[in-house]
Amino acid sequence: MSDSPGLRLRFHGAVDTVTGSRFLLRAGDRRVLIDCGLFQGFKHLRLRNWAEPGFDPGALSGVLLTHAHLDHSGFLPVLCRDGYTGPIHATRATRELCRYLLPDSGFIQEKDAARANRYGYTRHHPARPLYTQADANRCLEQFQSCPFGQPLALAEGITATFSRAGHILGAASILVQCQSSRVLFSGDLGQSDSATMAPPQAPPEADYVVIESTYGDRRRSREDPEERLARIIRETVSRGGTVIVPAFAVGRTQLLLHHLRRLQHARRIPRVPVFLDSPLAINATEVFANHPEDHHLSPAEAEAACALPRYVHDAEASRRLDHDPMPKIIIAGSGMATGGRVLHHLKVYLGDPRHTILFSGYQAGGTRGEQLLNGAEQVRIHGEDWPVRASVENLDMLSAHADSDELLEWLGQLPRAPKAVFVVHGESSAAAALAERVQQELRWPAILPDPEQEYELA
Repeated sequence: MSDSPGLRLRFHGAVDTVTGSRFLLRAGDRRVLIDCGLFQGFKHLRLRNWAEPGFDPGALSGVLLTHAHLDHSGFLPVLCRDGYTGPIHATRATRELCRYLLPDSGFIQEKDAARANRYGYTRHHPARPLYTQADANRCLEQFQSCPFGQPLALAEGITATFSRAGHILGAASILVQCQSSRVLFSGDLGQSDSATMAPPQAPPEADYVVIESTYGDRRRSREDPEERLARIIRETVSRGGTVIVPAFAVGRTQLLLHHLRRLQHARRIPRVPVFLDSPLAINATEVFANHPEDHHLSPAEAEAACALPRYVHDAEASRRLDHDPMPKIIIAGSGMATGGRVLHHLKVYLGDPRHTILFSGYQAGGTRGEQLLNGAEQVRIHGEDWPVRASVENLDMLSAHADSDELLEWLGQLPRAPKAVFVVHGESSAAAALAERVQQELRWPAILPDPEQEYELA
């Protein structure tokens, strides 16, 4: 590349896994990091959060954030604590969501470390958090809002432009232009037919594309989500049971509330109480209502969905829910049952066949959610094994991710063929399946990146 020599790309995460998105674009002495996420799921992945990231945080020229989910943003407090002092560029809604997500993540890590030390279920003495709530609050001072569609100057000769990805509030694909070369990072792409989020914008012209592959090997169920949700709730309530929904605070919770409100209004489900037991989800729901430009619910629909649940703010009120024998719906984080208040509810409800544990989308390998969906007879929570006798269901059609057909459709809207497509952010089978479809159906070069290799974009 004669007029942008030395443009290189390396993948420091999200290879052979759906988590830990960290992509480093290097042009000479200028280094731009796209996403800075946590590794989640299997223990060997989580341990990577404690390792050196593979680059010097203090040498970065800038950080670009596609969206607020922790597998894309959750390592930012470590990055800033360990030497990065520059701006973190994100859309306005992403910045507002991170104001809640990142401190909440730090708080949970502090709390989990304290609990592990108190009850002795840790090999580390003492256990310590990866980062603290204070670390997270400090990194928020480095966030800068970037509007959609307006080129942002990052460094001499480097610009970035955000376009809507449709995944959650504020989610973006990011086009980075370095002189004559254009590299497009898809971020997480949303569905084409979501009930709440608008579909992803058509991608701009690009020389290279880095695309997610969470659902790269599958097609989502096209079953009516409200019909399935109504059936599960009616059957559970008829048994005298409660529905526990481990829900992602951002995106999925608001979508579930919209469907539940419609079902109750149409009298298709019993009017049992709905509790939103997640301070993080409560805050995210308020952000949702305040950003009508980021979703396609009318103000009345958004207000009705937000007004449906009873909000549970404190831990004592959360515990009281588990002593109430009446049927109800409890929505609580986290979405893959890796932490949060839902763990306390699971310990109470998992062992009783009257109840239902209802997931609402993709469960990464190694998470409790994945174990439960795969038929585990017991799961370990807070150092103890808990038997599983409740029904376990998954509304995969509510996933915020595009499926394999939608990913191909998005790529197919590129104005011209790129030189190569890098397939990331998927389990190895999903990434390989999508790469094969790109090669066979679009006839474009598709690369499954090697994390040990730096790719020259020429």
